[in-house]
Amino acid sequence: MRLHRLASRQLLPIPLEEAWAFFSDPRNLATITPPSLNLKPTSALPSAMHPGLIVTYDVVPMAGLRVLWVTEITHVVDGVMFVDEQRAGPYRFWHHQHHFKAVPGGTEMRDIIHYALPLGVLGDLFGARMVKRKVQGIFDYRREVLEEKWGRMESARPTGPNSNGLAAGLTPA
Repeated sequence: MRLHRLASRQLLPIPLEEAWAFFSDPRNLATITPPSLNLKPTSALPSAMHPGLIVTYDVVPMAGLRVLWVTEITHVVDGVMFVDEQRAGPYRFWHHQHHFKAVPGGTEMRDIIHYALPLGVLGDLFGARMVKRKVQGIFDYRREVLEEKWGRMESARPTGPNSNGLAAGLTPA
């Protein structure tokens, strides 16, 4: 099994408490997920997560392929971080850390995702690039939605001759 890792950083011009309230509410996930994934909760969604929370969704990871995605919130440190892990779904393995920190002018949000594709070597050979683009696309969409909702922190703008957006966006690690 090949484990892939992606990391994302986004600065939000809102207080940590507001960022935490939004992201720790599972009902907001569909808002920041691209419509093309057609994410639909199939279980009751509480207003706040807690360790052990199981949430189920229908999701369309590829055109014509609808799958059940079961996630568990395994760790929560209020106002600091939480972790969701896939229990069943499109990945062989999925572990997503969400970290939050107050910074001057707002909140720094970091994501660290480890995932493995199904079908072992075949999955990596035929799907690794496509899935990486898909996951990056999810975070690009989320970035746009959050910037529309709250604006963009000036310090989040990439600068310099090699500015490609990676400093504030998704980066392979």
